[in-house]
Amino acid sequence: MPLSLEEVERIATLARLELSAEEKTRYRQQLSAILDYIRKLQELDTTDIAPTSSAPGGDSSLRADEPRPGLSRADLFRNAPETEQEQFKIPPVFE
Repeated sequence: MPLSLEEVERIATLARLELSAEEKTRYRQQLSAILDYIRKLQELDTTDIAPTSSAPGGDSSLRADEPRPGLSRADLFRNAPETEQEQFKIPPVFE
């Protein structure tokens, strides 16, 4: 099901994206291919497949969460572009 350019423009508006004509055409093709693939997946019969058939077992292969000492302030601010009063200084968000 190919998307129309109007649908791509609407999606771009909702995502607050400004797209060139070339990007609209490219995204129209890509999104249409994705929707076609999803349509194919929806045709599969999954009635005999349990919803959690791919979930890992009960044992975790992750390491134990143990507290460790953090960075010193000197190490923390070493690569910061700018600091002020032992805080990261960033450009203002609101004008």
